[in-house]
Amino acid sequence: MESWLYISLGLVFFAVSFGTLVIYTFLFGERIQMAQRIDQVVSPAPVPVRELELSVPLYQRAIRPALAGIAGRLVRIIPAAREAELQKKIITAGNPGNLSAREWMVIKYLGAVGLGFLFWSWAGLTDKSLPQSIFLAGVGIPLGWLSPDLYIHSRIKQRKTQVEKALPDALDLLTVSVEAGLGFDGALMKVAEKTRGVLADEFVIMLQECHMGKPRREALRDMADRVAVDDLSGFCGSVILADTLGISIGNVLRTQSQQMRQKRRQRSEEMAMKAPIKMLFPMVFFIFPAIFVILLGPAVLQIMKAFAS
Repeated sequence: MESWLYISLGLVFFAVSFGTLVIYTFLFGERIQMAQRIDQVVSPAPVPVRELELSVPLYQRAIRPALAGIAGRLVRIIPAAREAELQKKIITAGNPGNLSAREWMVIKYLGAVGLGFLFWSWAGLTDKSLPQSIFLAGVGIPLGWLSPDLYIHSRIKQRKTQVEKALPDALDLLTVSVEAGLGFDGALMKVAEKTRGVLADEFVIMLQECHMGKPRREALRDMADRVAVDDLSGFCGSVILADTLGISIGNVLRTQSQQMRQKRRQRSEEMAMKAPIKMLFPMVFFIFPAIFVILLGPAVLQIMKAFAS
């Protein structure tokens, strides 16, 4: 009986509190919101420096400065040729994380040491022998060293695939825009506005470089070097040649669009021809054994029974 009394009192307290909150919000809620808006517009409260520092992501606040500091100490160890080659790959990959080549080298060193130590610790926790621990650590070090390179190469391949798929449609839209009366720069801006992806971003960067004073030829060459796709390099070379010789840009774009669509059709046919060969391995190793077990299993059992009797 006392439990029901306590439950009833709790429900009454909850109902009274909720009703008071609703009435207060109904009567004074609009005034409170208006006062808050006035305070934000007229006299915004100064944000403390500590809060501003904490609002920055942890990556920008701690990890990035640490990588930069370690990279500054490893400058003498990193070969200049290796750094230039890695920087070119990073640019082709779209500059993931806005990290420089030295910072990526630091990540490679840390990955090699960290993964080797992790494998060594795991071997110690699982009571492995000393040769096994050394072997696992030897496996972890090159794996940690090569993991950043594998990530960069996957980004490069992904970006190139996106550009190859988007280029024919972008050239069609570019051709239509130029034939409708837009200039080449205006047509590129229209393509960048109507499309999304790596190619649109590269067009925007190229136009920004042109607006900052870089000649169009150099901006096109730099874009082709950044993306490193043969189709885009051919397109940029054709536009540069047309601009140099005074050829109609519309005819060049129309010819390039037809060639790009033909190349994309040829790639699709090539992938379709490779599909049966790629399907052969999973069929042989996964599908055929299951079929043989289902078909020949009863016969094998009967043969075993016959020989057993």
